[in-house]
Amino acid sequence: MGTLQQQIIEELKVLPKINPEEEVRKSVNFLKEYAIKHSFLKGFVIAISGGQDSTLVGKLVQIAVNELNDELGEQKFSTFAIRLPYGVQADEQDCQDALSFIQPTKVYEINIKPAVDASVKSLLEAGIELSDFAKGNEKARERMKVQYSIAAMKGAVVVGTDHAAEAITGFYTKFGDGGVDLTPIFRLNKRQGKQLLAHLNCPEHLYLKAPTADLEEERPALPDETALGVTYEMIDDYLEGKEVPEEARKVIEGHYLRSQHKRHLPITIFDQFWR
Repeated sequence: MGTLQQQIIEELKVLPKINPEEEVRKSVNFLKEYAIKHSFLKGFVIAISGGQDSTLVGKLVQIAVNELNDELGEQKFSTFAIRLPYGVQADEQDCQDALSFIQPTKVYEINIKPAVDASVKSLLEAGIELSDFAKGNEKARERMKVQYSIAAMKGAVVVGTDHAAEAITGFYTKFGDGGVDLTPIFRLNKRQGKQLLAHLNCPEHLYLKAPTADLEEERPALPDETALGVTYEMIDDYLEGKEVPEEARKVIEGHYLRSQHKRHLPITIFDQFWR
C-alpha cells in the first residue's frame, strides 16, 4: 500500500470492514454524549436533500433524539429537518420519502432562491459576475447560513453529512456544507453508509440513486462521479486499503492534495503544511 494511501486512511479513520449495527450505535452515542455534555442544547439541525448522506445522518439524529427523550422522560430534544430547495427541486419526492423515513420532530422549508439571486444581483451590480460553478457554491453557503440561523433560534447545533469518500476528495463547499458543528458519519465511506441505511430499513431508492450535489444550473443533477472523474467504488476501495488502478489512484490523490485547505481550520502563522 502506498504511503499516502495509508496516511489518508489513518487520517480519515476508515475501517476495511464494518458491522453496521455497531457503527449506528457509535454515531448515536456520539450525538447523545454531545447533547448531554452541553446543557444549552435543545436539538439538532440537519438539512435534508433526499440523498443518501443526509437521509442517513437525519435518521441517526432522530434515533439519538428519541433515545435521549425516552431516557429523560420528557421531550427536551428535537430534530429540526430543513428543506432548502433553490426554487423547485427535481427530486422533491425523494426528499419527502426521506422525511417519512426519518420522522423528524419538526420540518422547515426555506426557498433559498430569492436570497441567492439577490446576492448574485448585488455582486453583478458591483462588477462581479459569478460563474455557474461559483453560484453553486453561493447556494451551498446560503443553505448553511439558513441552518445556523435556525440553530441560533432553537438552541441547536448543525449536523453535517461529511464522510470519508467526500472528505478525501474535498467534494463539498468550504464554509457551505463543509461548515458544521458535528459530523457523525466521519470515518465511513460511501458503501459503508449504504450498509447502515440497509440495516436501518431505509427505502432502497434513497441510497441506490446516483449521488449528485445538483448545484450547477448549466449541468443540472450532474452525478458526483462525473464531476470527480472517478467512481465511488474506486474511492471506497482506496479508503479500505485495496489496490486500485493507477489512473484512479492519481485522480483520488490529486483531489486529496488539492483540497487540503478544506480539511483545515483557518490558517495561522504557526501552521506549516501550506508552506
